[in-house]
Amino acid sequence: MSARLPELTVDSVTGIDVALPVAGAGARAYAFLIDWVIRLILGLAWYSVATVVHNGDLSLALPSQTDARWFVAVVAPALAIYFLYHPVLETLMRGRTPGKRMAGVSIISRDGSAPGVGALLTRNVFRLIDSLPLFYGIGLIAVMATHEHRRIGDLAAGTLLVYDTPASSTPAAAANPAAHARFDVVGVELVSELLERWPLLTSQARCQLALQLLARQGLKTDVSSGADEATLHAQLERLVASSAPRSA
Repeated sequence: MSARLPELTVDSVTGIDVALPVAGAGARAYAFLIDWVIRLILGLAWYSVATVVHNGDLSLALPSQTDARWFVAVVAPALAIYFLYHPVLETLMRGRTPGKRMAGVSIISRDGSAPGVGALLTRNVFRLIDSLPLFYGIGLIAVMATHEHRRIGDLAAGTLLVYDTPASSTPAAAANPAAHARFDVVGVELVSELLERWPLLTSQARCQLALQLLARQGLKTDVSSGADEATLHAQLERLVASSAPRSA
């Protein structure tokens, strides 16, 4: 029997509990490695192009006199790209970076919502501690020692890293497209509310709202604008069912 991933269970106002699988050291390392390569390439690319422009020829040699203009135009932006990569992109992409997206993970708060700017900045400030003494030694120890695989930055910011989709290898999960949608706690609550109000809405309102919520979850519907209400209703029910806690 394979080891089961730890999960964060989020209580919603509609009574639907959403289980979010917590990402471990492997997923973290994979995402970080991708992001590290990207920011290194971007930083070196800026440095190289800016140096050529500053020197006025195809030379990457340091200028004979490294004045303030060279530092501001060449060095500072390259360092900013490298060191601000994580906080800026995680803020703009709501807890993600290109590396995290490729690894299928994202940062969330303890209540399952997207983390705020303050939490993301705190998390990245503590990256300095997690990276000590070498190769994120402290952070790796913290991830392996804590039940929810949280590094020091996560503990300080009240965040953790979860998989965007539930980890399951069962045929039933593979056959259900809703099981592969990203768990959006707010989205699931809205779906549940729509199902409750379904009999009170007009046919046009039902179809329009259903299509919008399915699109929010990243699901493609097999109906056109002249949507079949029964098909949409069934898709919404499957989405809610896939978000329920899995039995042990």
